Amino acid sequence: MAGDDFKVKKTESEWRDQLTPEQYYVCRQKGTERPGTGEYDQFFRDGKYHCIACGEQLFNSDNKFDAGCGWPSFDAPAVAENITENQDTSHGMIRTEVVCSNCGAHLGHLFPDGPTATGMRYCINSVAIDFHSEED
Repeated sequence: MAGDDFKVKKTESEWRDQLTPEQYYVCRQKGTERPGTGEYDQFFRDGKYHCIACGEQLFNSDNKFDAGCGWPSFDAPAVAENITENQDTSHGMIRTEVVCSNCGAHLGHLFPDGPTATGMRYCINSVAIDFHSEED
């Protein structure tokens, strides 16, 4: 999905003003937080995970599992249309990048090695998502 296809359109200056430096690095520059450092890696409460950049719902706690990889992992998105998958050939690898379909924020990567029936592991950076509890 090209940048012009996203509903939320902001200049890089506007993104820098909205996001923390780490959120900007991950979401806009396709960076990665260090494994085991993210707020949601070992976080298991009932609720929904939204894009930190635009608020779009991305994942549900029902689909979260502990992959032991150092990042929050999900076996499916909450709404398939809210996630866009792109081929990523950076760093000498071929991977599937996961971005928010609404704003284009880089979220993480998708791997076909999940332990659940879907066989998928959406490996997501904590700084790219925001948790909303069921009580909210």
